[in-house]
Amino acid sequence: MEQARAGEYDAFVAARWSVLFHLARLLTGGDRHRAEDLLQESLVKLWFVWPKIADEAPEAYVRRLMARAAARSARRRWWGERPVEQLPEVAAAGDMSATVAERSRLEAALAQLSPQQRAAVVLRYYQDLPDRQVAEILGCPAGTARSHAARGVARLRRLLADVIEPVG
Repeated sequence: MEQARAGEYDAFVAARWSVLFHLARLLTGGDRHRAEDLLQESLVKLWFVWPKIADEAPEAYVRRLMARAAARSARRRWWGERPVEQLPEVAAAGDMSATVAERSRLEAALAQLSPQQRAAVVLRYYQDLPDRQVAEILGCPAGTARSHAARGVARLRRLLADVIEPVG
């Protein structure tokens, strides 16, 4: 019985790893190393409650763990080692520079939001969760979650204003 549960856990992690990792990157403001740590810590916590959560909503549980852990870790002053900003150039298969630059720009803008705003924006607009579910994950009233999301989007618009061209 326990091996079957372990197999289910392994299958869940294998199937949802990339989606959860991308969410973790967004929640940590694009820091790949912190995102890996965040996801790993959340999956370890999931392992301990897997028998209770497996038949319900394990992905929602992990999302909640990650959003709360990201907000907690953002309050700390030091996270350990920090990666350098300039990496050596690596040959790429195609020219993805515009896509990478835009993604990096968005991640940098997300990193400038408060942890609550960042989590609300990512959960609401990237994960496409309803306000009620975002509020549940963040552990706050729905109005507060909507306020965090609205303020976060407004700040992102200001930060990214130089490339947004009006339509019409």
